[in-house]
Amino acid sequence: MGLQWMILTYVVAAEAAIAALLTLPSPKLLKGGLVSLISLLLQPALFIVPFSGFLLLDIYWKNEHRLMCAGESCTASERDRYEKSIYKAQGNAILCVSACLLYWCVYRICKFYKEIQSLEAVEKRFKNQ
Repeated sequence: MGLQWMILTYVVAAEAAIAALLTLPSPKLLKGGLVSLISLLLQPALFIVPFSGFLLLDIYWKNEHRLMCAGESCTASERDRYEKSIYKAQGNAILCVSACLLYWCVYRICKFYKEIQSLEAVEKRFKNQ
């Protein structure tokens, strides 16, 4: 079950790198090419949203069906294992949410840049008339 979390971790790291790359100042020609390339990659990368949703549902289901360890019936090692699993689930939930949030941020950055380009083209057209 660890492979899906490793895949999601790599996807989140790639999305964060792309978001950082898009927000860095760069020449207009380079930025336009980069935005068009990333816009082409965004549609196939949409798989991350349902994948993250599925993993969140998996976390929720495991949390609902987890054996509770409270009171004097638990040993110290059982309590530690229970707390460790809770912390791991919380970290995985944050990873799922950040994957969706970063995808949305990259999508909006590309969309804003395309809107700015079209507005600049309209402004240039009006100046030439």
